[in-house]
Amino acid sequence: MRVGVLTGGGDCPGLNAAIRAIVRQGVEVHGFDFVGVRDGWRGALDGGIVPLDVQAVRGILPRGGTILGSSRTNPLASEDGVQRIRRTLAENAVDVLIAIGGEDTLGVAAKLADEGIGVVGVPKTIDNDVAGTDYTFGFDTAVNIATEAIDRLHTTAESHTRTLVVEVMGRHAGWIALHSGIAGGANVILIPEQPFDVGQVCGWVENRFKIRYAPIVVVAEGAVPKAGQMVVKDSTLDEFGHVRLSGIGEWLAREISDRTGKEARTTVLGHIQRGGTPSAFDRWLATRFGLRAIDTVKERDFGTMVALRGTDIVRIPLAEAAAGTRTVDPSLYAEFGVFFG
Repeated sequence: MRVGVLTGGGDCPGLNAAIRAIVRQGVEVHGFDFVGVRDGWRGALDGGIVPLDVQAVRGILPRGGTILGSSRTNPLASEDGVQRIRRTLAENAVDVLIAIGGEDTLGVAAKLADEGIGVVGVPKTIDNDVAGTDYTFGFDTAVNIATEAIDRLHTTAESHTRTLVVEVMGRHAGWIALHSGIAGGANVILIPEQPFDVGQVCGWVENRFKIRYAPIVVVAEGAVPKAGQMVVKDSTLDEFGHVRLSGIGEWLAREISDRTGKEARTTVLGHIQRGGTPSAFDRWLATRFGLRAIDTVKERDFGTMVALRGTDIVRIPLAEAAAGTRTVDPSLYAEFGVFFG
């Protein structure tokens, strides 16, 4: 059997670990041949196929990013997108495609499965928002990076007695903000799942200053004030119809400064959260996902995605993974309620 491997959407730590596990298990245990699809769905549309063997994946376990490249290309935006992908796979004798990605990439994979194309999905995203799995790889590394940044910002905030607003990624789900904010000892955590009251945030900030303690505010990029709408710098859309987020941190810092009379600065972590060496957990999870994905191919259980449930790797329909966004459980509001606006 000949297997194609594709990484789509934003890069994240652990992608290379997953590719490595897929290829090594596939070649050494099952005797499969492999090709890589360059630059996500763009390569599937345009015939960007490269050789992929054990030699190609040696030494990539600790590397960030993806050796195959990625893009936010949406093949479903083209009328003949499915036909072009089918043609690319046929011309390169690819029997099944392993698609590693987040909700957009997996949504395309689910559509291809509906069209009769052999696809197996692997969930990755730093946002941890793919439905059907407890965790995605990339998330743990992003949280560790954000937590270290918050730790460092505490000292400079204290030195200058100012508020520091830390903007982290999270379009529709506040998992990074919640985990890094709690781990880093933030005083306010704002997430997309719950619109916040700017006046209440400023009240919390002022209370911290009363005890001579400089506050740290962690805000997810998709967080929204109650009296307003999502704040963005750039209103243009990508091919999946998403606004390119960023701007809520700067907006919030200005509001805090104007309302409290105290200086507030913003740190936007941005792509720093996605880059660099994956954590041990992300290497471990990506490897487990890769091994189970190629076993799923061996059993020809196409149209499914591997997922983590507790400590077990299970299979779920791709349609389930693409059905919606996994957001922060409301029960956590009660547990950490003091941190929310």
